[in-house]
Amino acid sequence: MSKDEKLRRLSTGIPGLDEILGGGMLKERAYLVRGGPGTGKTTLCAHFAKAGIDRGEPVVWVTLSEPADRVKESTSALELDLSKVTFVDLTPGPAFFRDQKSYDIFPPEEVESAPLAAKIRDVVEKTKPTRIVVDSVSQLQFLSSTPQNFHKQLLSLLAYLTSNHATVLLTSEASPQAPDDEVQFLVDGVVELEVSANDRHLRVKKWRGSEHSTGRHSYQITRTGLQVFPRLDPQRDPREFPLELISSGIPALDELLQGGISRGTITLISGPSGVGKTTLGLQFMKEAASRGERSVVFHFEEARRTIIGRGERVNIPISQMLEQGSLDLKRIEPLQFSADQFAHMVREEVEQRGTKMVMIDSVAGYRLSLRGNDLDASLHALTQYLGNKGVTTLVCAEVEKITGDFQINEVGISYLAD
Repeated sequence: MSKDEKLRRLSTGIPGLDEILGGGMLKERAYLVRGGPGTGKTTLCAHFAKAGIDRGEPVVWVTLSEPADRVKESTSALELDLSKVTFVDLTPGPAFFRDQKSYDIFPPEEVESAPLAAKIRDVVEKTKPTRIVVDSVSQLQFLSSTPQNFHKQLLSLLAYLTSNHATVLLTSEASPQAPDDEVQFLVDGVVELEVSANDRHLRVKKWRGSEHSTGRHSYQITRTGLQVFPRLDPQRDPREFPLELISSGIPALDELLQGGISRGTITLISGPSGVGKTTLGLQFMKEAASRGERSVVFHFEEARRTIIGRGERVNIPISQMLEQGSLDLKRIEPLQFSADQFAHMVREEVEQRGTKMVMIDSVAGYRLSLRGNDLDASLHALTQYLGNKGVTTLVCAEVEKITGDFQINEVGISYLAD
């Protein structure tokens, strides 16, 4: 991204989401985060607000659905300190119920003349914020007298805020009972949060004036807030690498392979249980370590100590390689990660630690351990990405039959291999 392009954007405060959005939000635009209860809308807004505070920007948060103190309390538990954010609390207090007052957010007049809108206007003119959160716009819709008034009022509000050089982030409750089609039409971008029984996904429904990554992307809510894992693009930043053969360190095997395996290729190591698939892969990694290269094994089934013991018995100094940092063994616990999260772990190894060889042990473990509906497509994208980065990939696949017709593997992924 060019320097000028970076100056046009604001970070969401979530690195993975910024990547999906092509670098962040365009300045002085209005955006919508929509989703059901518990999907993380307010948490996403808190990251957006905190990113502004960290950059020394004035930030305003207009809350209509949850008292400001409660918002601060819930976000501080996620290590997102919003104490420097200016809150405009428009939630109905105890007096509303006690005095049976009407609660009109906007009259039919323009936003600038509305009583409660005047509170927003006063804060905007006083603080001159670069970021404004409105949580949630659904409350405005519920309390507007007619859909026509809501359209006019919201359009006027957004025009006023963006004309005052603010980037606006709205939230809405996505439900059939309270459709937000009108809001989606008026804003420049829409991020939708979804929660299923096993996973959380987000997708960008529209994003005016900027390229963005399409499709569904995994995210999770942790003790530090929202983490987003972009769906892997196999063509992401391809890397130039030498076309050379990599030795196994076993002369007879190298002779069969006509010198070894080519760098940046995908090799399928197939056979029945116990024949030495993992050990063979570790042998290639031993040779990689002798060249000063880093390798990683992502193992789904066997325990770390089992892999270390097996390697040491055949003169592969795994403990020494681990101490030197030329090898890492990463255990993937069952159903703890989505395919996008796993791909993110692999990307970190390649892009941040310079890993040159990766072993996935095994395909069956990958399918059983990761969450997702189309794991084979995810594995295909991952291996293609590794190849484009010049990373040599070893994939272990078990064959249960040891008699009868010959099969390379029984999991239908031989097309992945070079």
